[in-house]
Amino acid sequence: MAETTNLSIRMDRALKDEADQIFNALGMNLTTAITVFVRQAVRQKKIPFEVAINADERKEVSLLDAMTATERIWQLSVQNGTDKMTPEEIDAEIAAARAERKARGLGI
Repeated sequence: MAETTNLSIRMDRALKDEADQIFNALGMNLTTAITVFVRQAVRQKKIPFEVAINADERKEVSLLDAMTATERIWQLSVQNGTDKMTPEEIDAEIAAARAERKARGLGI
C-alpha cells in the first residue's frame, strides 16, 4: 500500500455539508471524492473538468446592469432638468467644471 499523507483544507461549512450529502449518495466520502479528483488531474495533466464563466449569463447580467444604469441616469437627468440640454450645452458644462477643478488645483 502506498504511503499516505494528510491534507488540510478550509471551505464554507454549508458547501462541505452539501458535498458530503452528494458524495455519500454516490457511495463515497469527501476524502475519496477529492482523491478521485486529484487522480484524474494527475492522469489528464489538467483540471478534469471545464472551469469557465458562463458567457451567456454574464452578458445578460451586463446588459441588465447597463440598462439599469442608463435608466437611473435618465431619471436623474429629468430630476435635474438636464434631459433637455443640447450636446453643446453639455459640453459647455463639462468645460466649465474642468476649468473650475483646474483653478482649484484638482486637475481634470
